[in-house]
Amino acid sequence: MTIEHLDSGEILSQGTAHGDLVYLSGLTATDKSKDVYGQTQEVLDKIDERLAHFGSDKSKLLSVNIWVPDIDTKGDVNRAWTNWLGDLKRPARACVESGLAPGILVEIMVTAAK
Repeated sequence: MTIEHLDSGEILSQGTAHGDLVYLSGLTATDKSKDVYGQTQEVLDKIDERLAHFGSDKSKLLSVNIWVPDIDTKGDVNRAWTNWLGDLKRPARACVESGLAPGILVEIMVTAAK
């Protein structure tokens, strides 16, 4: 089986696909002026775009890891998350507090089926 890479750079690829699985790198918002809800929405839009590149979509999410620098903002992350997923089944997921780069309020990494 071949491995497909999306935007492979010096350090990482934005995503890789192998067989029937897609792995996206941790994604953050570009617009640091947004609050955590807005940054989460931006990241979820990026996830949609990258999954589509590999022929997948959010209905095929298997596992999600979310990092926030302040766990008290998890409610706003969850609100954006549930709006984005709508009636879809929920994947396995973790959300933990972690140090992130200045201005970054959320980072999300996903694994999905094709």
